[in-house]
Amino acid sequence: MLRIALRTLRTRWISFVGSFVALSLGVALIAVMGLALASSLDAPERRPERFAAAPVVVKGADTLRVSTANGDETRQLAHPRAVPAEVVARLKDLGTVVEDRSFAVRARGGPRELVGHPWSTAAFAPYEMKAGHAPRAPDEVVVSGDWARPGERVRTDRGTVRVVGTVAARGFENAVFYTDARAAELSPRSVQLVVDADAAAVRGVVRGSGVQVFTGNARRYADADPDRDSEALTAMNALFGTAGGVTGFVSVFVVASTFAFAVAQRRREFGLLRTVGATSGQIRRMVFAEALVIGVLASAAGCVLGAYGAPWLADRVVDGGLAPGWFTIGDHTWPYHLAFWTGLLVALCGVVAASWRAGRTAPTEALREASVDTRTMTWGRGLCGAALLLTAAVTLGMALFSDPGDLLHRKTYISRTMLLITAVALLAPVLVRPLTRAIAWLPTQLPGVIGRLVRENAVTDVRRTAAVAAPVLVTVALAGSLLGATATLNEAKAAEIREQTAADFVITPADGADFLPTVARLREVPGTVVSATSSSAVYTLEEGVALIKSEARAADPRTLAATTHLPVTAGKVRDLDDDSIIVNEEWEEHTVGRRVDVWLGDGTKKSLRIAAVLSIGTGDNGVYVTPRNAPGATVDRVDVALAKGADRSAVARGQHEAVRGTGGEILTKSQWVQSSYPETNRTTRLGILLVLGIALLYTAISLTNTMITATSDRPRTRDLAALRLAGATKGQTLRMVAAEALLVVTVGGTLGLLTTALNLLPMWTALTLLSAPTPLQIPWPTLATTVMACALLAVPSALAPAGVALRRGAVGLAGVQE
Repeated sequence: MLRIALRTLRTRWISFVGSFVALSLGVALIAVMGLALASSLDAPERRPERFAAAPVVVKGADTLRVSTANGDETRQLAHPRAVPAEVVARLKDLGTVVEDRSFAVRARGGPRELVGHPWSTAAFAPYEMKAGHAPRAPDEVVVSGDWARPGERVRTDRGTVRVVGTVAARGFENAVFYTDARAAELSPRSVQLVVDADAAAVRGVVRGSGVQVFTGNARRYADADPDRDSEALTAMNALFGTAGGVTGFVSVFVVASTFAFAVAQRRREFGLLRTVGATSGQIRRMVFAEALVIGVLASAAGCVLGAYGAPWLADRVVDGGLAPGWFTIGDHTWPYHLAFWTGLLVALCGVVAASWRAGRTAPTEALREASVDTRTMTWGRGLCGAALLLTAAVTLGMALFSDPGDLLHRKTYISRTMLLITAVALLAPVLVRPLTRAIAWLPTQLPGVIGRLVRENAVTDVRRTAAVAAPVLVTVALAGSLLGATATLNEAKAAEIREQTAADFVITPADGADFLPTVARLREVPGTVVSATSSSAVYTLEEGVALIKSEARAADPRTLAATTHLPVTAGKVRDLDDDSIIVNEEWEEHTVGRRVDVWLGDGTKKSLRIAAVLSIGTGDNGVYVTPRNAPGATVDRVDVALAKGADRSAVARGQHEAVRGTGGEILTKSQWVQSSYPETNRTTRLGILLVLGIALLYTAISLTNTMITATSDRPRTRDLAALRLAGATKGQTLRMVAAEALLVVTVGGTLGLLTTALNLLPMWTALTLLSAPTPLQIPWPTLATTVMACALLAVPSALAPAGVALRRGAVGLAGVQE
């Protein structure tokens, strides 16, 4: 049978081109993802940057450690503690102590991410002076790089300054150095310092205080975001993992669809083989042998493509900021083994159902069924489709009943989309016939017979219609479900922001600035209610083993209720005090009046009474505490509501006067809502685009291959001959072929839209149950563009072989040999 399989591949190579290309690309992508993952595991340890030349760095406690039954649980503190004053005093007895400070600076004409530091810390990188001198006055600065020259005056959110010197850029930050005194004014709080003393002596002084001492390569933990490399690699691996999973799913889908259609087209061939004595097992082994040959060749080609594609991808992710600058593809072999054997497994798995159907073909049935499309839905296919639909329904019901918020997670709606796509595709032969008749109803009412011919051709040859519609279904469903899910979530979050913002103005300070004096001036503006809030966090131990971090805001309850509309389900916002807390329904304990043990943002443990409970919403309804329970938190938002009868223009002028020179930004409510509109993060957005790109590529392969195979098939060419002999012109015949291709693409798009609706409706239901109802956001322009792209692929792929066949003339077509 292997010899017959090889000859079949040589003769019917057009039918298998799609499977070969799809498998090759899938294996190439898996190889690239594997090489990227393997290379990320060899990440070098990041070296110190800002403190590479510092003798010893001392940093306040920044980690919360809680003992549980399963061991210690640790979390990063929202507000690291400063080094205690008594410890600083003892350290000064050992040697020179330099306090470090970091704060954001925005300068007109400067780089986007400027960071301010005291000049005394410049020597610890070390920064080398290129021109000018050190800052000596409060309005003098030294900048890194060449974006400003000595003598220039620069307007910043910290006031106008004069550049008196420049230092060579170090690559890891864009620095602005102030005098030590001015830096202390701009950022009063310091959580780390440099000590010029013996490390052992320093450790002896700080022992028992919870303070950390860094020397050698450990000094990198004093840098800003020391774990950014590992976080970037984790995000990149998650992106590639999702892409790899979708690649495997779509590869199996395309290969299975291609082989199933090829087997359906070869029923007469299998019947003849059975007639001359071939057994069912031999037929199955022949189909498996064809898949094995394609799998081996395609996997080998994919590995070669992956070897060339991986370095290119590494350069792209580094240029795009998704990976650290040092990231390169290493010399690894296991990704090639993984990709090769996965490709071979995909090829064999994709042909299982097709080979079983081929083996069940009886000689007389094959000869009788050769020209008639019957039994398009086998019991096995129907059972699998129904089982997948039932699985989706049961898991959905369980999620809605126990944890509706789980349906809002990216992994959940991506996996549910794949489950529903597979179910609908398996049940497509049942859905295609009535759907085709419904879509084709209007064209059949038009003058002429083309509309009726198109409808009957599509309805009669259900296998071909389902095979062409399947890739369109995949792409439309993925595009609609993924983009629709993110858009629906973003709109729900935006609706929450609109509903909860009761203030007329929202003022945000410059990053790191001490805004309390400005808040005091804002409260002097007549006709206003001013609520200053701060970002913080609280930590709680749930079920005795899980240390959970909850985002929190510190606010004065007297003004909070006047400037916000919180979604309270129990209790009152005004009952919040220094001995209480407002939680949401997601907390394990959320009964008003009960007490909960929490750790504050600086790690202090307290027992607080629950004053009120908020609904869960989209997950952003956090915790509220008073400022006293948020030590270390600085004001980062001021809500201003107008008192009854207040003059809006006068209030606006008073606010601008109070904020002038501080770098603060005043926004109206509408401007605040617009600026706060949630956006899908960059990694997720790139992941979705990558997934859709893969799906569209596979759709192009599958559509082109299926249309060419179906149109150039001998029974199909005889249909065209019958039309020509009946009097149809060549133009009419080609228009019918094009119309039929458009009809089938429309059927696939409709099935994709149905799958999108089945995937988004549970999310809408979950949001309603979570008290965050929002209209479904279906990306109609994207779906229309996707269907048009599929149509532009399908129509030429059908017209090209039909046009070639029609060149022979009607009599020549009618005499085509089987």
